[in-house]
Amino acid sequence: MTDLGPVAWPPAPIRTERLVLREPAARDRAAVIELLASPEVGTYLGGPRPRDELEREMPGAPSRRPGLFIVDLDGAMIGQITLTKETGHLRQAAGKAELGYLFLPQAWGHGYAAEACAAALDWFAGALPGEPVVLATQTANVRSMRLAAKLGFIDVERFEAYGAEQWFGEWSPVTPSD
Repeated sequence: MTDLGPVAWPPAPIRTERLVLREPAARDRAAVIELLASPEVGTYLGGPRPRDELEREMPGAPSRRPGLFIVDLDGAMIGQITLTKETGHLRQAAGKAELGYLFLPQAWGHGYAAEACAAALDWFAGALPGEPVVLATQTANVRSMRLAAKLGFIDVERFEAYGAEQWFGEWSPVTPSD
């Protein structure tokens, strides 16, 4: 998150039944490069980044920044989740917390993204109670659309951007009634 306000960063690692959400570490470098250079991962993101460019830009450990969680399965990175205060790449998201997620193709189809994103959203709801979270994805990205629905994002708007139809949704934490 660009502006975490009163939230201390980094939080303690978040543990789920199968995963750990944690800060990046030096051991994640190769997996981060693989993730960002993957043609499958880049399909709805403007394409993969060139591996040699990534190697040059990341000579050491992946950068640590508020809102970035590495998703770890049995000690190995399988993806990353971001919760960032949006700075304007989409007018709909400006000033709101936005959820982003990328997972290595070999981790697809096992429920890891749903498990990890649900844990990150739970953490967010505890850290910043009452704050909504937004998400944007291409409507052609069926897997991402399914994940957004599973996580409880509601359809707010569809629009054209980056040469494709986009879906924009919002998630609000459930607050128990007294």
